[in-house]
Amino acid sequence: MGERKRVSSGAIWEDVVGYSRAVRDGNIIEVAGTTAVDANGNIVGINDPYIQTKFIIQKAEKALKELGCDLENVIRTRMYVTDISKWKEIGRAHGEFFGEIKPASTMVEVSKLISPEILVEIEFSAVAE
Repeated sequence: MGERKRVSSGAIWEDVVGYSRAVRDGNIIEVAGTTAVDANGNIVGINDPYIQTKFIIQKAEKALKELGCDLENVIRTRMYVTDISKWKEIGRAHGEFFGEIKPASTMVEVSKLISPEILVEIEFSAVAE
């Protein structure tokens, strides 16, 4: 195991649940399940999975940068969605960021996420150079 570095988003539930937005251990970086909730606790893109997906990826990118990486270092994404029929909208947003990078990716439908307005949650795995 290398030196462990953590990034916090400042959300109060990180301490309650006991997790970090992202963790880097050596050259491995894991970004926790990320939703379209802004710094003030507001849900971004209500009823719009495309907007939520874009916001999530930008939020994860910020955490990756704090750990010395970028989206180009992402090797896997895991997308949890509440309505798989919206896969084209979610996939389009994902493709706008990862069209050239092409990480391994999974999209699965789940019965619900932590709030009914949250339509998408994404995890990211990356390897630093």
